[in-house]
Amino acid sequence: MPELTYEKALARLEEIVAKLEEGSLELDESLKLYEEGTKLAAQCNKELTEAEQKIVKLSSISEEKN
Repeated sequence: MPELTYEKALARLEEIVAKLEEGSLELDESLKLYEEGTKLAAQCNKELTEAEQKIVKLSSISEEKN
């Protein structure tokens, strides 16, 4: 499965959470969604961390120029 954009991954994660919170799914389907959700959460976390590091790096470059 190709990696989704951050926004699409977050939207899909929100869908999964809503479905799991309903509590009407079969156990097997719940487990599949949970697994997908953990992967999406990890992807989102990774992207946020990378964005934060990029901002810190750009900020330090900007400060060096001033």
